[in-house]
Formats: sequence, structure tokens, C-alpha cells
Amino acid sequence: MAAYVAPKPCALRGLDVFSTLTYAFHVASHLRGVHPRTCPGCGFSGKFLGFGMPPRFDAQCPECSSLERHRLFFLAAERDHLVRPEASVLHIAPEAIIQRFLQPRCKRYQTLDLFRDDVDLKEPIEKTSLADGSLDHIMCSHVLEHVDDRQALQEMFRILRSGGSLFTMVPIVEGWDATYENPSITSTQERELHFGQGDHIRYYGRDFRARLREAGFSIEEITANEPDVTKYGLQRGEKLFVCTKP
Repeated sequence: MAAYVAPKPCALRGLDVFSTLTYAFHVASHLRGVHPRTCPGCGFSGKFLGFGMPPRFDAQCPECSSLERHRLFFLAAERDHLVRPEASVLHIAPEAIIQRFLQPRCKRYQTLDLFRDDVDLKEPIEKTSLADGSLDHIMCSHVLEHVDDRQALQEMFRILRSGGSLFTMVPIVEGWDATYENPSITSTQERELHFGQGDHIRYYGRDFRARLREAGFSIEEITANEPDVTKYGLQRGEKLFVCTKP
């Protein structure tokens, strides 16, 4: 029986390069879309684009640039009539795609952000100049993971009218009992590693609901399920939390 001869290191390296190139080509070929989808925001039907790092395939509508979370909100808002036509709405850290959807659907629309100049109120979410009970709705999508969330939730509860609602979405791991936070992690690189983005300061677990209730809200959850996931290109299980002030 012939003795086993191990491949030369250079041959192994060649195989690794080939495998890497094959994988890279496979990923690149999917960035222009894999399966046809439909956008409930603009009505586009066809293949969506890849988005994010690492990339999510079929994530971004090429017509209006909506992502999965935007399309989940569009569907919920239309089906459940979340926004009343006579309502006053505050949009925190406003995304253009959501602004185009919300602004014509309410009577009064305001925007707030601490760092941007193109907003109505250049203020922190944790302490605004708005009066008690002055708003019907607040849109706050993928913001709470950046700020002092408990203080922000208390402030949003304060400025909502009784019966008013907060629409919020956050990065959440449903398999975790507790939110992951570590104040010693401060660099952009470390935060990207631990929290998924360089300016995030936590990754939520299932206890996110407890934080909402501690602020005084009652909660309804709208979940991305089939057949909507396949048809509209949603992230499986993603949540929109509709939080109502009693």
C-alpha cells in the first residue's frame, strides 16, 4: 500500500483561494436579487437588492429604497390603521422613506434629532421641549439602542396623549432572556463586534418588553410572518411594537 502523501502547503493555499473566490462570486451574484418580491410602499414588483454587511439578500427595494423594517411598518400601518388622519406625529431620527409615508397621512408631522440640521427639533430624545400629552403618535425605529432608553421611553410616555401610541422597532434577539449591555465597551470597533454596529450601546433580549411596560406602556406586537415574509421581503420574526399610553 502506498504511503499517504500530504498536499503541499501551496496546493492547500490554492484550494483556499479557489473556494474563497467561488464563495465571493456566489454572494456577488445574489446582490442584484434572488427571488421576486413586492414593495407595499411603492408598489414595485421584481427583485430587491442586497443590503448591509454582511449582506442580506432581497433586502432593499430598488424603486423606493425601503428595507425590511420599513415594509413591515407600511403593512401594519395600512392594515391596522395605526395612524389617524387627524393625528399629530413626532418622527424621531426620521428616515426619508418613512417620512414620505407618514407625512401625508397625518394632520401635523414633526421631526426630532439631536445631530441633524434638517429637523424641526434639534433635541435629545431623552429630554425634549414638547409639552405633556401633546402628541398622538411617535415613530421611533432603531433609535433606542443608541441612547439612554429608559429615560427616552419615560420622555416619550410623557409627551404622548392618553390613548396615544409609540411605534418602535429595535434589534432584538428573542433567544436571550436579558438585554446585553456593557458600559466598558466604548470604541466603535468593539461596539460593532458586540452590538452589531459602531454606534449601538446594547443588543436587546426578550426583556425589552419589560422596559416598555416599566415606562407605563401597554404593548401590542406585530410580527413578520408568512406569507408576508416571502411576498414582501421581510425579516422572519421581526417585530413592530405598538405601545399605547393608557
